[in-house]
Amino acid sequence: MIENEITTRATALFGIVDGIYKMLTGWGVSPVVAGWLDEIISMALLFLIVYVVDRLSRFILNKTMAHVAKLTTNNWDDILVEQKVFKYLAHVFPGIVFYLCAPVALKSEFWVNLFEKAALIFILYAIIRAIHAATKAMIKIYTQSGDYSNKPIQIIFQIVAVIAYFIGAIALISILIDVSFATLFAGLGASMAILLLVFKDTILGFVAGWQLSSNDMLRQGDWITVPKYGADGDVIDVSLYSVKVRNFDNTITTIPPYALVSDSFQNWRGMQESGGRRIKRSVIIDMTSIRFCTPDMIERFRKIKYLTEYIDNTEEIIRIYNEENKSDDSVLVNGRRQTNIGVFRAYVQRYLENHPEVNHEMTTMVRQLQPTEKGIPLELYFFTKVKNWVYYENVQSDIFDHIMAVVPQFDLRVFQFPSSKDVIFNA
Repeated sequence: MIENEITTRATALFGIVDGIYKMLTGWGVSPVVAGWLDEIISMALLFLIVYVVDRLSRFILNKTMAHVAKLTTNNWDDILVEQKVFKYLAHVFPGIVFYLCAPVALKSEFWVNLFEKAALIFILYAIIRAIHAATKAMIKIYTQSGDYSNKPIQIIFQIVAVIAYFIGAIALISILIDVSFATLFAGLGASMAILLLVFKDTILGFVAGWQLSSNDMLRQGDWITVPKYGADGDVIDVSLYSVKVRNFDNTITTIPPYALVSDSFQNWRGMQESGGRRIKRSVIIDMTSIRFCTPDMIERFRKIKYLTEYIDNTEEIIRIYNEENKSDDSVLVNGRRQTNIGVFRAYVQRYLENHPEVNHEMTTMVRQLQPTEKGIPLELYFFTKVKNWVYYENVQSDIFDHIMAVVPQFDLRVFQFPSSKDVIFNA
């Protein structure tokens, strides 16, 4: 039924065109000139009809959808209108009219063939632009959604856009060289190596983007560190071709997505989602300052708020042990005794456990590391309650300010290389 309608309207148009030729010859115009004028007038009428159809289709489709979008409470239809998806789709209808009417309006086989190809290319262009606009709209829709706002959803829709452009390019070539799409697509196997070379970055980005998205390795807003590329900051954009990182010095680093899959990078999202931010730093103690505690030292340490109970309990345990083993107290190496570094380590542990800015539900530990030529590293391992960078650094500095200041109270020394002042003073 549709074919009959098209045939009827085409016949009517052909009658108008043929009538123009007869009218010109009736006015005494030579057949050759009448033929040329007939072609020109027919083209002008064809373009006029297509222009009217284009204006009507844009008005009906675009304006109608814009009006419907205002009436609904959903946001997605407003975004589709904003990205001009319906405007590009409206261009398909005049392209179809142009393609169907060209063989009827024109008599020259050359112009008919040229205009049919032009119409098909225009239709293809309108469809590709509509798909591209739709992918941009979907990216915006999902970005505004709370469930997908921090996920690299942009990559998936960019992949759809790339596939659409790839298929569109094959369709364009098939139109230009008059070869069917299926035949041309099948023949691409022979030139696949060249295509892989040309689209290497796109293919690598496609695979890497899919891995980043499916494995939830990276999200927009994540703080990542990529030493190889000098990146240390927040991810501001994740696309098929690049990952943009705004460093803390406000510079922008652009990284290929496949580099994040093939190489290692550090994502701090786990820390940001956890209950605290870790502090892991050591104080290096001079080994020559380590000694057994004397009774005077024990009495002095017992007066320290965090050590009173610890000193009493430890001294009782040591006394019982030495009595059971009949240790000779006249020799310091016999039996068990407290050391100033052991008491200091106990103090730091209790200091952290009572600090108001330390997350006490997470690991809090003070331990000795392997001695080095610089001394014995006493490592503090704990987590702050708040993960904000400035807050974190202030808490860390306050704690180590205190630790450095109390080290001499335990008859210990912090190791540091001699300065010129030390050399002059000792001389």
